[in-house]
Amino acid sequence: MSAAPDIDALVIGAGFSGLYLLGRLRENGFNVRLVDAAAEPGGIWYWNCYPGARVDSHVPIYEFSDERVWRDWTWSERFPGWRELRRYFRHACDVLDLWPAMKLGVAMRSAVFDEDAGFWRVELADGDRLTTRYLLPCTGFAAKAYIPSLPELDRFAGPAHHTAHWPQEGIDFTGKRVAIIGTGASGVQVAQEAAREAAQLTIYQRTPILALPMRQRSLTTVEQAQAKPGYPEIFRQRRLSSGGFEIPRLDQSALEVSSEERTATFERLWAAGGFHYWVGNYADILVDERANRLAYDFWRDKVRERITDPALQEKLAPSEPPHPFGVKRPSLEQTYYDIFNQPNVELVDLREEPIERILPDGIATSVGERRHDVLVLATGFDAVTGGLMQMDIRGRGGATLAHAWGEGARTHLGYAVSGFPNMVFLYGPQSPSGFSNGPTAAEVQGDWVIRFLEHLRTGGWSRFEAEPDAHAAWARHIDEIAAMTLFPRADSWYMGANIPGKPRQLLNYPSVVGYAEICDAVAEAGYSGFRLSA
Repeated sequence: MSAAPDIDALVIGAGFSGLYLLGRLRENGFNVRLVDAAAEPGGIWYWNCYPGARVDSHVPIYEFSDERVWRDWTWSERFPGWRELRRYFRHACDVLDLWPAMKLGVAMRSAVFDEDAGFWRVELADGDRLTTRYLLPCTGFAAKAYIPSLPELDRFAGPAHHTAHWPQEGIDFTGKRVAIIGTGASGVQVAQEAAREAAQLTIYQRTPILALPMRQRSLTTVEQAQAKPGYPEIFRQRRLSSGGFEIPRLDQSALEVSSEERTATFERLWAAGGFHYWVGNYADILVDERANRLAYDFWRDKVRERITDPALQEKLAPSEPPHPFGVKRPSLEQTYYDIFNQPNVELVDLREEPIERILPDGIATSVGERRHDVLVLATGFDAVTGGLMQMDIRGRGGATLAHAWGEGARTHLGYAVSGFPNMVFLYGPQSPSGFSNGPTAAEVQGDWVIRFLEHLRTGGWSRFEAEPDAHAAWARHIDEIAAMTLFPRADSWYMGANIPGKPRQLLNYPSVVGYAEICDAVAEAGYSGFRLSA
């Protein structure tokens, strides 16, 4: 064995997972550093700075459980926007004293595992090199934007940006002819803002978004101070849930109650706003087609009440569901369905009128041409696996993750990959990431990883690697779960189906508490599925 590496662990990414690992590992005596290409901490909240960008998980669910962070922090809104979230992350770095161990504005250029030395050799974009025992990517599930193949996109003469690569200085929509391609969460949020400012807003829709009412409201310092004694219990409850919320799912079937009781329940959840109608609904909503249809029909009728044009009602809230309700992560909206009653807003159904090419001053469809000054690409992400696969990470024999996952993601517990020793990733594939929220998953996974690394240190182990058989077992388990649900019925990023050619599979584990229980059992069994060596 050669000389010891420069550091014990290198964390890649300054979002919830990265910052949590950095702080906890430092407190436990590890020599750890963090790098991020962004100029500020916050992960996706540095890159997602488009108009209207805000979180879909309410506070205090969407924050660290560490009292040092929340004790003197107050929010202005139930669902904070990107500017406030950036301030929050700076506050967290201040009170946890994370700045000295962070290098921001510098991407990792490559990481290569040195088999003889037993550690990783890392090169950064600024030319710096270092060696680390453990490589800990925390890139999140939305680190790689997806830009579809739009013919002649490069010909567009005006501002044209993906929502994930929005200019930090912003874009003024006032008096402009704005086009938005895509109606996922970012498309909904941009549309709500652009509809107020643009002379003309044209929204190009492929699939209707089944958005839920956000019920945004301001928060006072007084009410938060009164609520803070209850925060520890809220944070405990989010770990015991399926989706990382304190909202309990109803332990009964939608088919077992009367229509009157069911409607009253739907109304209560709808009025609560946020994800209540999704995560707090009847137990069989996501597994039984008949129960799901009841939930969809209620959603459809609620949305149609807000749209005056019958043709738009059918396009935005179709009589027949475009896919089962809730098997795509719902977006939260405030005025989205209302804007279609405005004379300056137009909806283009891409299934009826596909885009043929991009013009220097607009978009040509199969029906005709429309003029636009600004083009917004709200086309989502190569989610969950894309961020990891785009990085130059090379394990044993120079293998890449792109090669290892060519036929689909395979991991042990959503943490590690055979052929990539001493590497653990958080908020990645086959973990609860996409079904949870950032801080919940960060803390559940982060605590497990810290215990694992402490186990290695205490036992004198310098190297670990996931066993191939463990891959196969975990993949079978997730496939079995997927088959019990309605998730495979939708072409969603949950299934990798939004990316042409991407293997179709359920990319996330659909239960925070179920996942944690399995991972804890693996730890108690001496970290079965991992090969440890000195």
